[in-house]
Amino acid sequence: MPHFLHNGQLIAASEGAALSVPVTNRGFLYADGIFETLRAVRGQLLFLDDHFQRIREGLKAHRIHPPLGFTPASIQADIARLLQAEDLQEAARIRMNLTRSGDGYYTPSDSGLDVLVTASPLETVEYTLNDKGLSTDIYPEMKCTPNQLSRYKNIASNLYVQSGLWAKANQLDTALIQNDRMGIIESTASNLFLVSNGVLYTPGLDSGATAGVMRTQIINLALDSGMKVYECNLTPQNLLVADEVFLTNAVRGIQWVGSYRTKRYFNAATTELVHKLNDRVRSELAA
Repeated sequence: MPHFLHNGQLIAASEGAALSVPVTNRGFLYADGIFETLRAVRGQLLFLDDHFQRIREGLKAHRIHPPLGFTPASIQADIARLLQAEDLQEAARIRMNLTRSGDGYYTPSDSGLDVLVTASPLETVEYTLNDKGLSTDIYPEMKCTPNQLSRYKNIASNLYVQSGLWAKANQLDTALIQNDRMGIIESTASNLFLVSNGVLYTPGLDSGATAGVMRTQIINLALDSGMKVYECNLTPQNLLVADEVFLTNAVRGIQWVGSYRTKRYFNAATTELVHKLNDRVRSELAA
């Protein structure tokens, strides 16, 4: 029987009305809030401190006030109960919706926090690299305008939804998104990295790119291994001369890109980073 968490309360799907979103919910009415996706392995949330930092900063940027006691420990404890209820003993995808709880129209009556959490199974405990490289191209119809909210996972995600639809219509696995300065900042659901002559490149957060938790892990892993990393503007020309292109997010880890238009890529450095990532996860789980 499916379960979910609402403000720390474990609720079974059979409880009917408990599943209904109130028509006054500001996430429903105004997309007023953020969401967070996490990977859980054997009951433990990976990179929880980094996720919590992004949640805290995202709520502050949205002027949403979490209650006292909203901590990494409370999140871990609540989600552990959900995973147990769902019998998700190995790997799971967690989604947290964090919305403003106040009434009102555009201007809210108050700015408390409402949290809804769901969980679903994942196939593998360790991060695995996709066998076939992804196909991609630049989404041409909409651009990201960087602002103080653009680095967070905002519920208002029209740009990403539309880019995904465009990719699907063009028989691509994912789309690349540009900002209003024509820099390439990320893909439909992941941060973007390029490898060229053994050096790692990724768009800076001032470009409008999402402040991805896995992005942070990969940058740190690369630096720890002696690899040079540059946060910089990326253009279509950079894609054409890159040796490797890969995408990252907290749930899937690393996915390599096989093609951009007629350009084809390798995945040797990407494969090595996946191994290093799994080594880090094993260390975190053993701590």
